[in-house]
Amino acid sequence: MRFWFITVKVLKVEADIGSGGSSAGGRGSPPWRGRDGFPRKVRRLASAYYSSEEWRSAWAITAAVVGLTLLQIAVQVRLNLWNRDFFDALDKRDHDRFLAQMGVFAVLALAGTAAAVLQLWARQTLQVWWRDWLVRHLQRRMLADSAHYRMQFLEGAADNPDQRIGENARWATSIAVDMAVGLLHSVLLLVSFVGILWTLSGPLTVALAGREVEIPGYMVLAALLYAAAGAGATWAVGRRMPGINARRNEAEGDHRFALVRLRENSEGVAMIRGEADEERGLRRAFGRVTGVMHELNRAERNLVGLSSAYGMVTMVFPILVASPRYFAGAISLGVLMQVGSAFGEVTRALNWFMDNYPRLADWTSHVDRVIELEDSVEAAGCIDRQCALEIEEGPGPDGEETVSLQGVAVATADRKPLVRQADAVVRPGERVLIQGESGTGKSTLFRALAGAWPWGTGRIRVPERGAAMFLPQRPYLPLGTLGAVLAYPAPAEAFDGAAMAAALRRCGLEELAERLDEEERWDRTLSLGQQQRLAFARTLLHRPRWIFLDEATAALDEANQDAMMDLLREDLPDTAVVSIGHRPGLERHHDRVLVLEASPEGAVLADPEEPANEEKPRTAGAGPKRARTGFFSGPLRAVSRLFG
Repeated sequence: MRFWFITVKVLKVEADIGSGGSSAGGRGSPPWRGRDGFPRKVRRLASAYYSSEEWRSAWAITAAVVGLTLLQIAVQVRLNLWNRDFFDALDKRDHDRFLAQMGVFAVLALAGTAAAVLQLWARQTLQVWWRDWLVRHLQRRMLADSAHYRMQFLEGAADNPDQRIGENARWATSIAVDMAVGLLHSVLLLVSFVGILWTLSGPLTVALAGREVEIPGYMVLAALLYAAAGAGATWAVGRRMPGINARRNEAEGDHRFALVRLRENSEGVAMIRGEADEERGLRRAFGRVTGVMHELNRAERNLVGLSSAYGMVTMVFPILVASPRYFAGAISLGVLMQVGSAFGEVTRALNWFMDNYPRLADWTSHVDRVIELEDSVEAAGCIDRQCALEIEEGPGPDGEETVSLQGVAVATADRKPLVRQADAVVRPGERVLIQGESGTGKSTLFRALAGAWPWGTGRIRVPERGAAMFLPQRPYLPLGTLGAVLAYPAPAEAFDGAAMAAALRRCGLEELAERLDEEERWDRTLSLGQQQRLAFARTLLHRPRWIFLDEATAALDEANQDAMMDLLREDLPDTAVVSIGHRPGLERHHDRVLVLEASPEGAVLADPEEPANEEKPRTAGAGPKRARTGFFSGPLRAVSRLFG
């Protein structure tokens, strides 16, 4: 027997769920969301991948990137030396030496090209592998323990998870690799060329307050001051860009969600003629996108203007600073050009922050959104630890597989009581109908039985997951062929095509029996009534020992409803059925009826003291034993014992 517990780490849900509490609908900063700075978020993102089950391939391809980057640096250092020899040959008009240097350049160019191409391959491979792992990781976490469903009830939960997985995960990993490789390249450049620049630049003697002051390696100092000025100016001009990028991502996600929502509800919009209102809503949503984009464009224009001016000055600045020693005859033309090249490499390394600031700002927003999703999924997956609703799977202590509710109370996510007391037992083969007024918490109780709703107290025992099927009012039809839809959640290959066709025919879907290999958007192609009958056909295929129905025949006429319920009794006579519904005629398909009695403190559900009369034959029009509990009698009986 396996046990699992529905708890919460993230929402404060006390045992007394009827007590007051703040609403969970806000968009503020929730208590469970981390306050990590950006470097810590990047470490989280990287360490999760490099310590995952794919750590060997991750470290191997990273080592290849680092090795090829070192090769590129070696080529650049050798090119700097070649620069001196080449210009010295020109200055001395040495033709043979000039030709020899052209041969050296050809070898260096070939090596540099090969290193660049191979490094690009390794870098792109790392980006693809990392993104692939991250997407699978987030999807797996979202689909575990119904976290994807519970997230929507968390205060401040990450919005638009589809965008965060599909787009933000891509850029978070892709830019991370580019930034890491670029930073490594810059550090290696700085280490390799700062010594060359220090040696070549020599000392500079300047008159200061009537005294001559010698500045050793003055070109290095000039490069540091020049780069610091550029970095400071870049930060001052572009410091608002990370926030703007975050707002842009959020606005674009909201606009895309509005478009998807329109597509999913296009029939309803067309029927009610709501296109004009939808257009206004979409225009407002995209207006927020364009507003943020204009703000971002202004910031980028300012940054590009600064970068362009800085780049133009960089073209002449090293020659200008080194020229005093050249005109003094201390260095040759070749050394002057080598100094200019080394200065350019040092400043390029030091200007990494300035050159990459726009991408850093963009990267920050992508990483933030991925980490927010990770935090939301973590919070939703750990909702169980403060909720006192305990769910046990499998047979009870006596070895009998039953569905039982003992002292169960169910609340909304913001702790408003729905069901104050629920006590019931359903044994194998029984057919039990749960009825109640609208708003008494029937569907929420159904979700709790399915393990998707953790907010409550008490104890629920349910069959093992493989032994039960849950049929909600609107069945879920995944993308794929009709055969895959019918076999869900098992793969289509798990069932014979003839068995699938027979199940469809049994449920009155003869027109679909020959379309098992067709791929459509079946949730749009089929009416809701056809979808509900398809769910019954799916149930006939899987043959579970337990079936839970939540208004699963609401879209069917009474004749089709009777046909589906009769099918369950004929084809699955030993299967227990727990139904939630209010449709006329449902009672005669069940052995017992339990009623959720509404009250201001929350609805009450209890089993009748006397068992159902199983000896009385069920005939059309003959109803089952009906249990209607009073406001006080149900809780008092439930406290003393669990009735069968």
